[in-house]
Amino acid sequence: MCMKHFDFEEERIKQEIQNLGAKRVLIQMPQGLKPEAPRITKIVEKIGAIAVISADSCYGACDIASNEALTLDADMIIHFGHSKFVKHTPVPTIYVEARALTSITEALEKALPLLHSYSKIGLATSVQHIQTLNEARELLVRAGKTVILGEAGHTEYAGQVIGCDYSNVKSIVDEVEAYLFVGGGIFHALGISLSTSKPTFVADPYDNRAFSVIETAQKLLKQHWACIEQAKTAKNIGILVGLKLGQKRFDDALKVKELIEKHEKTACIIAIREVTPEALLEFPTIEAYVNTACPRISIDAPEKFAKPILTINEFMVASGEASWQSMLKKGLFEN
Repeated sequence: MCMKHFDFEEERIKQEIQNLGAKRVLIQMPQGLKPEAPRITKIVEKIGAIAVISADSCYGACDIASNEALTLDADMIIHFGHSKFVKHTPVPTIYVEARALTSITEALEKALPLLHSYSKIGLATSVQHIQTLNEARELLVRAGKTVILGEAGHTEYAGQVIGCDYSNVKSIVDEVEAYLFVGGGIFHALGISLSTSKPTFVADPYDNRAFSVIETAQKLLKQHWACIEQAKTAKNIGILVGLKLGQKRFDDALKVKELIEKHEKTACIIAIREVTPEALLEFPTIEAYVNTACPRISIDAPEKFAKPILTINEFMVASGEASWQSMLKKGLFEN
């Protein structure tokens, strides 16, 4: 993905550093944008501050490198690629959304044949393409579609979705027949489909293609049903608590622990920064996990994990406290 296709707001970066009087700046970027980090350090250092690049993973706006910044005595974090999500951070944080500069027209035109059976379309995108939604709406309207955007809700912008929050598209689920996501890849579109149970399509402006995620979403639902069935027999259950700033939900973990013990099973709370299959292999006696951190960790590829790893909603189904149908209506991501 070519870096010139994104706006890194270089003049704003300089101004924000000068306004704060920052002497040491931590630069944080997600995968895909990291190759640009060395160039950004030169911009920072030209105005007299020391720049440090965070090489750790960055999965979203909830994943702010506050601990790293505190350890490094940084005065500021410049967080690229996401809109503001965490309200309060211990180190001043500037969000640079890195808006895409790529044309969406060709991808949208390729999406129109896929939408021929639907007249009411819910339109959504990631923060990189928020500025293109008016253009996308106009093209769809000219094609005879009724286009609806969800209100901002938990996100910064109307029509915006993020990896773990689909309240925007859920707010219009009863008004639309299908969704069109404008953006790269399958990640966000799968989230829309799994959260709404509606046909979802992608107009990808980076590869200039359009495609459906319906079959992939159905396959994932079957895999998650199998995980729930397997977890029903588990006697020893681990509850994962995220240590990232926007993923700490200890109160939810305590509620899950209480529910597990109510069903006369054993529960233990595990604090973890990176939930990986390798990390969980260190606990061979645990038969299943309930994840209170980022719900996307196991959603997209549950087969990566040797043991079932459930969202809170999925655990409610496994424990008999909720039905599969009610969980689908509520959405995998809504805890």
